[in-house]
Amino acid sequence: MGVFANEDQESSGHEQVVFCHDKPTGLKAIIGIYSTALGPALGGTRFYPYATEDDALRDVLDLSRGMAYKNALAGLDHGGGKAVIWGDPEQGKSEALLRAYGRFVQSLNGRYYTACDVGTYVADMDVVARETRFVTGRSVEHGGAGDSSILTAWGVFQGMRAAAEHMWGTPTLAGRRVGVAGLGKVGKVLTRHLLEDGAAVVATDVSEKALAWARETYPQVDLVADADALITSDIDVYAPCALGGALNDDSVAALRAKVVAGGANNQLAHPGIEKVLADRGILYAPDYVVNAGGVIQVADEIEGFNFERAKLRANRIYDTTRDILRLADAEGVPPAVAADRLAERRMAEVGRLRTIHLA
Repeated sequence: MGVFANEDQESSGHEQVVFCHDKPTGLKAIIGIYSTALGPALGGTRFYPYATEDDALRDVLDLSRGMAYKNALAGLDHGGGKAVIWGDPEQGKSEALLRAYGRFVQSLNGRYYTACDVGTYVADMDVVARETRFVTGRSVEHGGAGDSSILTAWGVFQGMRAAAEHMWGTPTLAGRRVGVAGLGKVGKVLTRHLLEDGAAVVATDVSEKALAWARETYPQVDLVADADALITSDIDVYAPCALGGALNDDSVAALRAKVVAGGANNQLAHPGIEKVLADRGILYAPDYVVNAGGVIQVADEIEGFNFERAKLRANRIYDTTRDILRLADAEGVPPAVAADRLAERRMAEVGRLRTIHLA
């Protein structure tokens, strides 16, 4: 294990970036700690077959920074962190590899708490936890909360309701046509909430298994070939729920929806896209605001999980989203800029308290 410090880390403002390599198990992981101003960094572990190590590093830097802002706006006493394991989770995952990763997490002595993300699951966190105390997102059998996608989807739904109220004057998706890109753990639950609220749903996924699930479970959902077909569909709301970067120059130019609110992290492909959305009259509910339900759930687990308490906290995503959209209008800036300002203010104001010495 080594602390990594180069131009990428310095320019990104990260406190610490750690490369983890265990040759016998094939573990290659990177842990990024963006900030501990509000408390120990908290964020999931993504297991993904990146094309290059540079791609893995770029992803962990972006994701850990996003977690700092997400945790700040969720009102949590946690900083931002994230980890990536570079490899194919279908082929390379093993007990030994996960336990080796757990030992690296433990070596950080509580600066970073890990949890599930793309390619990792509750059962994996139970294995990681055999080597470290600093893990959440565990199974109910081991005192955890179970699947964090439940409250992630609920929070996205609450954020979407706030965006609908801001755009159309009523906090419901009833009568609206919502495009869901990605029918994974979050997209499936979000689809249920939308249908129960009276929305019509159009969806797509790269997995034939996910599409088959939709045909069998919700035959009223319209399925389209791919994300390109979805964004050009006649939809009111676009909900990216797969990997990041969904909002780029091409997709935003083609997008027909008036509202974007989804569960994917890092939806803006590059700085400036938030202004392009605003110039086109598309209301963007910042991803790290609306998809915070999952981190609220796993953070609650650290103090002894109570689902109703965590859900009440996730309900506040509606209020936070509504406040950010109003602030954006008042200050004449895109919602993403308003959200960043609020998050940075909390990190600065609360983080400053750590300079008060406790005997």
